[in-house]
Amino acid sequence: MTEILAPTPDGLARAARFLKAEELVAFPTETVYGLGGDARSDIAVARIFEAKGRPRFNPLIVHLPDLDAARAVGVFDDRAERVASAFWPGPLTLVVPLRPSARLSPLVTADLPSVAIRVPAHPVAQQLLRAFSGPVAAPSANPSGRVSPTRAEHVMAGLQGRIAAVVDGGACEVGLESTILGLVGEPVILRPGGIPAEALEACLGRPLATGGDAAKPSAPGQLASHYAPSARVRLEVTRPEPGEFWLGFGPEAAAADLNLSPNGDLVEAAANLFHYLREADARAKGTIAVSPVPEKGLGRAINDRLRRAAAPRG
Repeated sequence: MTEILAPTPDGLARAARFLKAEELVAFPTETVYGLGGDARSDIAVARIFEAKGRPRFNPLIVHLPDLDAARAVGVFDDRAERVASAFWPGPLTLVVPLRPSARLSPLVTADLPSVAIRVPAHPVAQQLLRAFSGPVAAPSANPSGRVSPTRAEHVMAGLQGRIAAVVDGGACEVGLESTILGLVGEPVILRPGGIPAEALEACLGRPLATGGDAAKPSAPGQLASHYAPSARVRLEVTRPEPGEFWLGFGPEAAAADLNLSPNGDLVEAAANLFHYLREADARAKGTIAVSPVPEKGLGRAINDRLRRAAAPRG
């Protein structure tokens, strides 16, 4: 049985005990719910892959409570220090060289010489990380490739019986995974997310490329097919076909079955995306038709998730 824990001192202490016993605990961050395990334990990390059905060549993000703790795991150059100081805690993951003394399970990094690190801002995540007092590997708390969870009930729908507990911290505020910035070599956005590329470019004083290898990912969220509902997804739809479930955006889609943001607010659309994809999947009888979303700011991350949701599946 998977326990549902309240975000109280007793509930968080129990969650920390599960983590110390190499069990898995899902917990809220400002982006999505993460599936946490002790990043130093081969057993705990293997259990993450098993629970999610996740490809083992796909690295995991290590969650830590602050920059000092992050420096003990990764090597931070001037660029990493500047960006971390500007955006942590928050929805940003940095891929930096792995510190040889980090003592992480090699399953976390997929045997790469780099590590993906995040310092979440959510108070429940912060309290749990400090109660556990160690690095927590935490991909999104859902079966691999499926829609990410933004509420505790989403986690239970996909992982009930496979993990020890879920800390119920309510709905996630951002609703999209973190932006992943690669800082091994030239800086590159490996995954658009909760921090817009424009903000990172302003911080670093240079334009940033977006890249990554779906066949050999160096960070999570780079697989070609990902974040996918069961139903087929069709994008850039202004007039849905008969029988399609219309997931709209903006005032032009006033007649949509669901609208990510009737006013065209990208922040609201990002927060609603995964929850509405789940609802659309439950209600659709065939294809989910999705309205165009502007390719700017958070729209880049929304479109990244939608393109992966619509990609052909192996």
